[in-house]
Amino acid sequence: MPPLADVVRSWPVQLGLVVAMVLVGAALMDLALRAFTGQLRRPVLRPPVLRLRAPRRRPTRARSAVGNAVPEPRRRPLQAVALDLRRLGREIALVSAGTPAAHRAGLQAAYDDVLVEAAAALEVGHRLRGCAPGEERELERLRLVTALVDAGLVLSPPGARG
Repeated sequence: MPPLADVVRSWPVQLGLVVAMVLVGAALMDLALRAFTGQLRRPVLRPPVLRLRAPRRRPTRARSAVGNAVPEPRRRPLQAVALDLRRLGREIALVSAGTPAAHRAGLQAAYDDVLVEAAAALEVGHRLRGCAPGEERELERLRLVTALVDAGLVLSPPGARG
């Protein structure tokens, strides 16, 4: 059997050592990057929960004739919806040319959400959610605003012309 120094100096053993060092280095680098970016976290150990009996159900206040039907969620008052529509419409009108497009898109999305809420409150039909962004959506938005005003929603502040 050759001495250990001769075995270590042979090229297959040296190649194996280099490959092993590269793999260990890559694993350590991955571990360090995960720790640095916050992706490396210790698992949270929680004690097992033992349930001896079924949980109690709270009695519900309103039960319908059907049985356990969930009551319809409460809507905001129509005055609050109209106030939000006026405020968002004013903000959209005052957006300057240097404002980022994401800010304008966010304002427009909020305005559309409140328009849909007002349409649901006044039971006005619309296709705003189904329209693609662009000219078609803008026309549907204008049609919906006109329909809401015709249904009695006041969108202009008191004393404003128009």
